[in-house]
Amino acid sequence: MLYFRLTSRFEDQGQTMKPEQTARDPDHTRERILDAALDRFASKGYHDTRLDEIAEESGTSKGAIYFHFPNKERLFLALVDQFADLLERRVTEAITQEAEGIVRVEAALRACLETFGKYRRPAKLLLVQAVGLGSAFEKKRMEINDRFAGLIQTYIEEAIAVGDIAPVDTEVVSHAWMGAIYAVVIRWVYTGEPEPQRILSALLPLLLKSVGYER
Repeated sequence: MLYFRLTSRFEDQGQTMKPEQTARDPDHTRERILDAALDRFASKGYHDTRLDEIAEESGTSKGAIYFHFPNKERLFLALVDQFADLLERRVTEAITQEAEGIVRVEAALRACLETFGKYRRPAKLLLVQAVGLGSAFEKKRMEINDRFAGLIQTYIEEAIAVGDIAPVDTEVVSHAWMGAIYAVVIRWVYTGEPEPQRILSALLPLLLKSVGYER
């Protein structure tokens, strides 16, 4: 099973939780529920997954699930939010290592594509299963799309400000880039092709060239 958090606060401190501590720790219980939900949703789909299955796989109970999540919809949306948070964190960490300009744009795109490549199951939730599941899911998907288009727009505007690229309509370009990333990654989620490194090698130069920058 996959934990979205790269390390827990106990791992950070080099500590190991005892079983009795784990059982009483609501944060750990929540993580176990989310891990089990990810497995079930990714393998069976949203509609065919029952909370009883998630409770059994997580070693908890339906009561524990309802304590943390009012219903299955909120549990699913929590998984989508966690993946979006992870994706944003990876992008932010990548650009902090770079000076302002086009190198930040490149670092953000690279981090985004690499994160999708590494986390296929949560990517499937975000890109595939959230589509067509009703207004709440569509609203969430659009919210996350706008969130990352906004990040990319910020870095493109920085690149324009320092003179790395000529002025462009950054709002349109950022959403067009998100559309291109979505189209290629969603095919990979469904079929396993093209593999992430191929996507990165081909798509990154194409997107940068679209704003007049060539390495």
